[in-house]
Amino acid sequence: MARVVREVRDLMKEAPEGTKLVVDSESGLPTSLGEINAEIEGPIGTPYASHFFQLKLVLPGDFPNSPPRGFFLTKIYHPNVDMSTGAICVNTLKKDWSPSVRLGHVLSVIRCLMIVPFPESSLNDEAGKLFMESYEEYASRAKLMTNVHGRTSSCVAESPPSSPAKSTKENEVGFDHKLSRNNMKSASSSSSNAVLKQSNSADRNCDGNKVKSPRMKNHTSKTGGEKKSKKKSLRRL
Repeated sequence: MARVVREVRDLMKEAPEGTKLVVDSESGLPTSLGEINAEIEGPIGTPYASHFFQLKLVLPGDFPNSPPRGFFLTKIYHPNVDMSTGAICVNTLKKDWSPSVRLGHVLSVIRCLMIVPFPESSLNDEAGKLFMESYEEYASRAKLMTNVHGRTSSCVAESPPSSPAKSTKENEVGFDHKLSRNNMKSASSSSSNAVLKQSNSADRNCDGNKVKSPRMKNHTSKTGGEKKSKKKSLRRL
């Protein structure tokens, strides 16, 4: 899950060319980390140009050990896309899958598939056959369906440019400030404890065996000597 969070964060910062991450309009975050919704802009020079298509990547429970499954949510006429389910057939999500493959790369591969289909492994046999026999007729049908189902504008709102470096710096400063404040609290607590110990020690000295100062000792001995001298004088009398 931590990897998915990191990859989603990276896609939000900078998605591959011609792709965008679709997020919730209120929270600004994906609605689910188990299904990654994205938007692909039709590549120039293809029947899908000037239109936008939505798709989703469904992540399995053991991702990234197993590949995600890709589905077009927008109807599209393409040899490698099932017309009824929108399922996408591409080797990257099958035999060529590796745990090191990132979601951004998957989106790039799907967009490239819109440029160069692979009719040999088609899910739409009609489209695959037309692509092999008459590209013009195939392109005409694909463009017709694109005009019907594709969006002419992006559904993803443009977000103002952010400054990751600034945000990172602010986070570091905030962390340093908290750490400094905690250190100050710790130092203050240690100092208070030391003062309290000294105070308690002084209290014990005052309450227990009181220590007489040398001046008090001299004063006591001097007073005792004067008393003895007075007693001697009275005896003589």
